[in-house]
Amino acid sequence: MAEQLPSDIARETLKQLVFRKLPPTPDNYRALYDEIAGQRTAESFPEGPLRRILRVIPGQTPAQKRLLGLFATAVAEHNWTALQSVLVGYANLGLNPSFASSPPETVEESKTLLTLPDELAMQLARVIENTLPALDEDDARVHMMGMQLMEFLRQPAPPASTVQLMLSNFSYRLSFATEDQSAIRGMLLQLLHMVFENIAALSQDDHWLQGQAEALVAATSQPLNLRHLDNVHMRLRDVIFKQTEAKGRMVEAQEQMKEMLSTFIARLSSVTETSSGYHDMMEHCAQQITRASTLEEIAPVLKEVMTATRSMAMDSQMAHDELTSLRERTQQKHFELEQLQQQLDRVSAQARNDPLTGTLNRKGLNEVIERELARAHRTASPLCAALLDVDDFKQINDRLGHDSGDAALVHLADVVRSVMRPQDMLARYGGEEFVLLLPDTALPEGVEALQRLQRELTTRFFLQGNEKILITFSAGVAQATEGESGTALVRRADQGMYLAKRAGKNRVMAA
Repeated sequence: MAEQLPSDIARETLKQLVFRKLPPTPDNYRALYDEIAGQRTAESFPEGPLRRILRVIPGQTPAQKRLLGLFATAVAEHNWTALQSVLVGYANLGLNPSFASSPPETVEESKTLLTLPDELAMQLARVIENTLPALDEDDARVHMMGMQLMEFLRQPAPPASTVQLMLSNFSYRLSFATEDQSAIRGMLLQLLHMVFENIAALSQDDHWLQGQAEALVAATSQPLNLRHLDNVHMRLRDVIFKQTEAKGRMVEAQEQMKEMLSTFIARLSSVTETSSGYHDMMEHCAQQITRASTLEEIAPVLKEVMTATRSMAMDSQMAHDELTSLRERTQQKHFELEQLQQQLDRVSAQARNDPLTGTLNRKGLNEVIERELARAHRTASPLCAALLDVDDFKQINDRLGHDSGDAALVHLADVVRSVMRPQDMLARYGGEEFVLLLPDTALPEGVEALQRLQRELTTRFFLQGNEKILITFSAGVAQATEGESGTALVRRADQGMYLAKRAGKNRVMAA
C-alpha cells in the first residue's frame, strides 16, 4: 500500500469533520488525523511532556491526589507560576506536616500558600538593597548573591521555599561580611583614638589644642553615630586650622630667630677681631716703649695707643648698641607671638560658640541645622526648631544693669542645657533670643518639651544679690517640612514666638 501524503491526510480529515458533523477544534482535528494516518501525533511542548510526567507521578495519598489535580489544571490553563508552586508543594510533602494534612484545594490557594506575598517580597528586597551599600565592595560574592535574591524577590509570586534557600545562603555569607566590617570599623576607631591621644600628649603647652584633642579622644571612646562623627569632624577641622596657623607662626619665628642669631654671631666675631687687633697693637706698642730711650721716641707710641684705644672704645659702644637693639627686637617679637597666640585662641574658641553663654552662635547654628535637616530627610524622621525670646528682658537690663542681664542669659542657657537631651542643640540667635533644635521630635512633643522647660524655670530662680528673679520666655515651635531650608524653618518658629508674645507672654505656640 502506497504511503499517504500529509496533504491527502489533511484533506481527508477535513472531509470527515464535515461528514461526522464534528466541531473543527484542534483536538477533534488531531484525533481524526491520527485515525486516518494510522499513527499518533506527538503531543505539543510543553503540555505533552508535562502530561506524561503527570501520569508517572505517585498519586496515592489524598494530598498527592489533590496536588496532581492542581498540576493538571495548571497545565491546561498554561499557568506556569501555579505549576511551579504545585511542584514545590509536592516536594515539601513530608517536610511540612501542616501542609501534608491540609493541602490547598485550588490553584489560587496553592499559589497563596506556597509563594510570598508581594508586599513582603518587596520589603525583603528593599532590606537587601539597603544592606548591600554598607558592605565591602571587595566581597563580590555577597554582592552577587544579594543582587540575585533581590531580582528573584521582585518577580511575581516568588516561591517561599526558593526564597528560604536563597535567603539562608545569603545570610550565611552576610554574617562573614558583617564580621569583617565590624572588625574594620573597630580598627579604624582604635587608630583614630591613638592619633588623638598622641596629639593630646604633644600639646601640653597649648591648652586650647590639648582641650580639643581630649574632646576628640572622648568622642571616639563612645559608640559612634552620625551626630557624634559630625562633632568629631568639626572639632578636627578646628584643630587642623589651628595647627596650620601655629606651624606658619613657628616657621616665621624660626626664620627670624635664625636671622637675629646670625647677626649676633657676626657682631660677636667682629668684636673678637677688633679685640684681637687691639691686643696685637698693645703688644707692638709695649715693645716700642721698651726699646725707647727718650721721650721723643715714646710720644708717637703714646699717640698710637690713644688712637687705638679710642677706636676700640667706639667699636665696643657700637657693638653694645647693636646687641641691645637685637635684644629689644627679640623681646618685641616674643611679645608679638604671644599676642598672636592669644588672638588665635579667642578666634578659635569663638568660631562656633557664643562667648557669653557658651552656646552655638549663628555660624554654629547654620552648620548644625543644615546637617540635621539632611539627616531628617535621609531617615524620614521629624525635626523641630523652637525660637525662645526672654520676656521683659529690657526691664531686667534697665533695673539691674547690663551685667545682670548677661548673667540672666547665662542662667537661662544653663537651665536649658540641664533639661534638654544630649542630641538637642541650643544656639544664641541674637540678643535675648535662642534657637533650640530638637531632632527626632514631632510638633506636639516639641511644644510639650518647651512647656516642660518653662515649668523648670519656675523652680530655678535667677539670683541677683539677695533678689530672686523669675525668668520666663515666649517660644514658637515649628516642625520641618519636605524641602524646607533652615532659614525658613527658623522664620516660621519666629512667627510662632510672635504669636506667643501677642497671647500674653510666657507661652509656647506651634507654628
